[in-house]
Amino acid sequence: MKVIFLADVKGKGKKGETKNVADGYAHNFLLKNNLAVEATPANMKSLEQQNKKQQREAAEELEDAKKLKETLEKITVQLSAKSGEGGRLFGSITSKQIAEELNKVNKIKLDKRKIELEDPIRSLGVTNVPVKLHHEVTATLKVHVKEV
Repeated sequence: MKVIFLADVKGKGKKGETKNVADGYAHNFLLKNNLAVEATPANMKSLEQQNKKQQREAAEELEDAKKLKETLEKITVQLSAKSGEGGRLFGSITSKQIAEELNKVNKIKLDKRKIELEDPIRSLGVTNVPVKLHHEVTATLKVHVKEV
């Protein structure tokens, strides 16, 4: 029997796949537990529509990420901190502080986990910080740390 998987089934198929499985397995397990539906022409057309919609949404998401990249690369985030000799900070600047300042000043909400700061900033000056907006789009944000 040909079925369309509605969820991942270990060893059989992933969500959205169409496969031939044994009739008994399909009736007694997959269909009964709503893990798959029979691959009728109507269900196949529905699956095709869902795939098109997902592709459209993915393209829109990518475009939004590219627009946000352009905006972020024009911005310099200004932060101030106490420092000692040689421009060394007392404490450090974290991705959380950068995200909060970006939201407060520029009204851009950005998850702190998207800011890929390997180590917290511990010195005065301008630092280029990579920001992963999408698996294909990475922006560079300038963070300027000055003394209080």
